[in-house]
Formats: sequence, structure tokens, C-alpha cells
Amino acid sequence: MSDPTPNEQARPSAAPSAQPQPAAAQPPQQVQPAQPEQVTVRRAPKIPAFLVVGGLLGFLGTLIATSLFPADEEVGFATLVAYFSLYGITFGVLVGAIVGIVLDRRSSKRARTLQAERETVDPAPIEGELEQ
Repeated sequence: MSDPTPNEQARPSAAPSAQPQPAAAQPPQQVQPAQPEQVTVRRAPKIPAFLVVGGLLGFLGTLIATSLFPADEEVGFATLVAYFSLYGITFGVLVGAIVGIVLDRRSSKRARTLQAERETVDPAPIEGELEQ
């Protein structure tokens, strides 16, 4: 007989390997049926967005109101805008909060109650991932 050639040595053997089986070959995990729960679903506004927009509109209103009147030469326009911005931004944030709260209350009236089932399933391991 002759010695095996390099091509014959590179062929995989038919013997079982010690590598883990792919995820498809593993038995599926049993999922226990979950009890249906009642959940409330609604579209709620994002209150921080209303606060930021209200603050920006308050600053813009302050800028417009300050520019309508002549500025004191000793104080300057920028100082007046900065000072009155304390009031304008505060008022704008307050109005934005009120609008956000009103819309939140309105959205809670339109909430729907639905049936939902909670189910937990472990993801299939990815090839090359370490098992714990």
C-alpha cells in the first residue's frame, strides 16, 4: 500500500466529533403557557419635550419683547435680555408643563385594556458563543 496523500489526510473523518451540536439539533425548550394578564395601553406625551419647547418659546418671547423697547445705554441690550429671560424661560417651562399634563390626562382617558401573555424564551446560542 502507498502512503496517504495530503488530500486524503485533509478529509474529515466519519467519527463523531467533540464539537457541540448546532442549535437546530438541540431539543426545543418547553415553554410553559402563561396566564393572560390585563394591561393598559395608551400613547403618553413626553413631558421633558414640552418643558424644553416651552423654555425655548419663553426665551424667544423674551427676546422679541425686549427688542420692542429701547434699551438703557448704561445697562445694554444683552444684559436686559439675560435678566428678563429668567422670567420668560420660567413662564415658558411652566406653560409647557401645564400643556404636557393636560395632554397626559387626556391620553389616559383614551387608554385601552388588552389581554397579554408573558412568555420567556431563551435565545438560541450563536455559533462560537461560550455556554455557561
